[in-house]
Amino acid sequence: MTAQLIDGKKVAQDIREGLKKEIAELKSKGITPGLAVVLVGENPASKKYVASKEKTCEEIGIKSFGYKLPEQTSQEELLKLIDRLNADPEVHGILVQLPLPKHLDEKEVMYRIAPEKDVDGFGPHSLGKLVLDEPTFVPCTPFGVIKMLEAYGIDPAGKHAVVVGRSIIVGKPLALLLLRKNATVTVCHSRTANLKEECLRADILCVAIGKAKFITGDMIKPGAVVIDIGINVTPEGKIVGDVDFEAAKERASYITPVPGGAGPMTIAMLMYNTVQAAKYAGGMR
Repeated sequence: MTAQLIDGKKVAQDIREGLKKEIAELKSKGITPGLAVVLVGENPASKKYVASKEKTCEEIGIKSFGYKLPEQTSQEELLKLIDRLNADPEVHGILVQLPLPKHLDEKEVMYRIAPEKDVDGFGPHSLGKLVLDEPTFVPCTPFGVIKMLEAYGIDPAGKHAVVVGRSIIVGKPLALLLLRKNATVTVCHSRTANLKEECLRADILCVAIGKAKFITGDMIKPGAVVIDIGINVTPEGKIVGDVDFEAAKERASYITPVPGGAGPMTIAMLMYNTVQAAKYAGGMR
C-alpha cells in the first residue's frame, strides 16, 4: 500500500479562487480587505514567509501593508505601531511575523492586537473563544489542516487523533479543532513516555515539532492518515518534514508532502481570516 498524497497546494488554490470572488463582491460594496504584516529583524525564513504572504495578497486582491522594522526595534516602538494599525480603518487584519527577536515580548505583542484584527488567531480573545467553541479567528496552520482533511473526505469523528507537539501556534489549537470534530485526541510532547506506542494508536497522526524525519515508519499504524506540519532544512539544503516521508508513505492511507502540504494552507487560511475580518468590519457577519 502506498499512501494517497494530500495536495495542500491544490486545496489552497481552490480556497484562494473562492476568496477572489468574495473579495470582488466586497470591493463592489466599497470594502477592500487590508492586511498589515509586521516583520522585525532579518530572519531569512520569516522574510521568505512575508514575501509569500505579500505575493498572495496581490494575487487575490487584498491590500497589503508591509512594515519591515530593524532588529533593534524596542518593545515600545512595536506596540505603538500596533496601536496605530488597530486604529486604521483600512487595515482589517494584523499579522506580526514570529519569532520576534529575543529582546521583545511576543505575548505582550499578541495581546495588544485588537481582537477583531487578530487574523493569526494567537491572541487571548481568539484562543479563549476557540476553547469555548465559539466563532473566532482560528490559527492558520491548524485551520489549514482541518480544511485539508475536509477536502479529502476524512472525517475525524470517532477516530483517535494524536497530535505530536503542544505549541500555541499548532499543537494546542489543532487538538481543540479535532475535538470540535468529535475525534478522541491525545497530545504528545517532549515529556511523553512511550511516544512510539502513542503514535501507533493514531488513526490520524499530526506532527509539528521541528525535528527532521523524527517520526519513523515503524511509529505509524497501517492505514493511518499522516499530517506532517514540520518544515526543516537538512545540511544539504533540502526541505523535509518531521516525518520520514519515504517510510511513512508505505504505511499510511493518506499523507501530506513537505513541501506542498500544510505550508500553502497556512497562507490560504490567513487570507481567509483577513476576508472574514473585512466582512465583520463592514457589518456582514
